[in-house]
Amino acid sequence: MTLPRIRMTGARPWPPRVTSHTRTFWEALSEGRLTTTRGRTSGRLTFPPKPFCPYDWGRDVEWVELSGRGALYSQTVIHAVPAAFQAEAPIRNGIVDLDEGLRVAARILGEPSLDAAMECVVLDYDDGPLFAFRAAS
Repeated sequence: MTLPRIRMTGARPWPPRVTSHTRTFWEALSEGRLTTTRGRTSGRLTFPPKPFCPYDWGRDVEWVELSGRGALYSQTVIHAVPAAFQAEAPIRNGIVDLDEGLRVAARILGEPSLDAAMECVVLDYDDGPLFAFRAAS
């Protein structure tokens, strides 16, 4: 499933630190896919992606694609933001319960109500992607 994309101007206000492990996540997001890791022994998903399974400490993990769909669990609006985010303030952040059973903290676009159906979107900045959620269309 390819995620919807939203073109953003300029650079990301706080670019992520890309490591040899997280590079897979960021490359998939660039392609419009939300991914994470699953422990091969436990079979459990974790987000953000990790090089080990936090449930059984196994180092054998696999990358899996997520639907990017879920429901809004909670949200807050941040008015007093660090200088790097000033141009985007106020910022709405929240927690989305994904259909796969994961809870993901992320930026929330628009003003959805709690329990609203949500979809992940790719925010395409000049220097790379970020992800956010909005009310599902």
